[in-house]
Amino acid sequence: IAFATPPDVPGWLRWLVFSPAARIVFFAAMLLGFGFLVEVLVVSCGWTLKSASPLQHALATLSIQLLPALAAYLILVKLIEQRRVSELSPRDIPTYGTAGLFGGAALFSLVVAVLWLAGSYHVIGTNPQAVWLPAVLVAGIGAGVGEEIVMRGVLFRIVEEGLGSWWALVISAFFFGAAHIANPAATLWGSAAIAIEAGVLLALIYAVTRSLWSCMGRHAAWNIMQGTVYGIPVSGSKADGWLMSQRTGPDWLSGGAFGAEASVVALLVCTALSLALLIVALRRGRFVPPC
Repeated sequence: IAFATPPDVPGWLRWLVFSPAARIVFFAAMLLGFGFLVEVLVVSCGWTLKSASPLQHALATLSIQLLPALAAYLILVKLIEQRRVSELSPRDIPTYGTAGLFGGAALFSLVVAVLWLAGSYHVIGTNPQAVWLPAVLVAGIGAGVGEEIVMRGVLFRIVEEGLGSWWALVISAFFFGAAHIANPAATLWGSAAIAIEAGVLLALIYAVTRSLWSCMGRHAAWNIMQGTVYGIPVSGSKADGWLMSQRTGPDWLSGGAFGAEASVVALLVCTALSLALLIVALRRGRFVPPC
């Protein structure tokens, strides 16, 4: 998905409006502005009060995660870049979106299977009373859609235009890992693991498919399976899953309090898939050289 600067604009306008750096800055400013407006709206609705229900708290967080990113991205693409939002084409939902969902579910299930075989993951019961809907909305849909718009739709895609795919891969993965450093129980190792296993993998999925639906589906399914199904903390956030589980062994194996994402098992499984996708991307000529 390539953006072409209009040929008849003056040079100063190319740098201040249409250059990669300018568009990233414009998006960031709109994201902050819309985020402030949405936060004011959800506060006025009473969804952030202590007396509000868990579902209302989840809807407030979902709104802040999703609406500003989506609005800022549509303005960026439609008004500044003046092109079709082909990476979010609705016709790709049944194909790329569904494949992403099943792929993410299968990938995290494989991580859990390896942890179980290694004697680290244990199911100690079921939790039919689990409050699962807020987690699905926030950790699944909110994180899966909102973070992919920011990290792959804006950061990777626009950096790729100027610096090429290799630098876009490194930079977007670094920022994706750094964004999780403030999470509960986060460590430098956990942040680095997420940068490698998720930041690199999701960027390569986008490079191969050029569809954000595939990234969103995989991201959402990974988080939902991790927390809601298997009862494992999602990036340090406490999980209320259908399965009551515990992980034993050293933190490098179990992932510790941060969750299985900080496990060397998740790192190796995702890295193996990333290498396969890298080969596919290179063979199909999907990597963009520096401008």
